[in-house]
Amino acid sequence: MHLKSGILTALFIALSFIGANVKVLGSIAFDSMPAFLGTLLLGASYGAVIGAAGHFLTALLSGFPLTLLVHIITMGIMAVTMAAFGIIYRRFAADNRFSVQGVLVAGIVAVLINGPVGLFVLSPLLAPMIGQAGIIALMPIVSGVAALNVLLAVVIYRMLGNAKAREAKDK
Repeated sequence: MHLKSGILTALFIALSFIGANVKVLGSIAFDSMPAFLGTLLLGASYGAVIGAAGHFLTALLSGFPLTLLVHIITMGIMAVTMAAFGIIYRRFAADNRFSVQGVLVAGIVAVLINGPVGLFVLSPLLAPMIGQAGIIALMPIVSGVAALNVLLAVVIYRMLGNAKAREAKDK
C-alpha cells in the first residue's frame, strides 16, 4: 500500500506541475486541485505533501515573484490547508465514501485557510511589496481560485467513486 500511495503522490505532484501552468494572476494557479483530490483519495498527510510541492512548482515556474520566503511560507500554508481539509472531511465521511456535509465544511475551511488566513499570515511580508490594498484585492482572487480547485477535485473524486461503483456492479 505504501508503494501505491507513493506512486499516486508522485502522480499528483506531476499533475500539480501541469496545473501550475494554468495561471490566474502571477503565481495563483490551479496547482492545488491535484492536492485536494490526493487528500480525498490518500489522506491528509499525503495531501499536505502534494499541496506544498504543488505550490513550490507554481512559484518556481513564476520565478518566485513574491520572494522565496513568501513562497516557502505559502508551502506551509498549503500543507496546513490540505491537512485541515483531509482531517475535517474524514470526520464527516467516517460512515460512507462521500459526504456532502464533509465536502462543504472541509471546503469552506480550506478556502478560509488558503485565502484570508494565508494572506493574513503573509501580510507582514506582502504589505511592503503590494500594500494593504493589494492584499485585500488578492483575497477574493485567491479564495475564488481555491474554491474552484476544491470544486474540481470533489467533482473528479465523485466521478471516480461512481466509476468504481459501476465497475463493481458489472462484475
